[in-house]
Amino acid sequence: MNDREYIEARLEDQIKYYSKASKQHKRLYTFFKVTEITFAASIPVVLAISELVGSSGNAPLILRGVAATLGAGVAILSGVQSIGKYQENWMAYRTTCEMLRHEKFFYETSCGPYNDPANRVCLLVQRVEQLISTENTNWQRYMEEPQKKAPTPPTTGAATT
Repeated sequence: MNDREYIEARLEDQIKYYSKASKQHKRLYTFFKVTEITFAASIPVVLAISELVGSSGNAPLILRGVAATLGAGVAILSGVQSIGKYQENWMAYRTTCEMLRHEKFFYETSCGPYNDPANRVCLLVQRVEQLISTENTNWQRYMEEPQKKAPTPPTTGAATT
């Protein structure tokens, strides 16, 4: 396999993979975080509306149920984010993608460690494979870490009297 074949078959493939995975994890992290913030911010509003409507009919009870459901949603979203580690994976994948691009640019311009024509291809393969191997090892180690305790969901303020 020559350098062009390696760059197209392996390096470009890995750059595309890490770029796509990074974007996907960023979208998931952003979705879960925005939804979590929205739910958490809605709880006091729903409870305030519950107080405004007073004790007429089932409205206050329903609104307190909505507030409790929003609180449970916050806890669930936080737990899903903790399990999926979307922010951490997004950052790790983006970092690996950029490091691979960095190696490709150095190689294609014969700069830095790639200025010796005799060792260019071998050095590229070694460095790229080391980056990929390191990322895989770090990912595996990180995924095996014990899950951090999810934060306690906010109270709904629906105290019984």
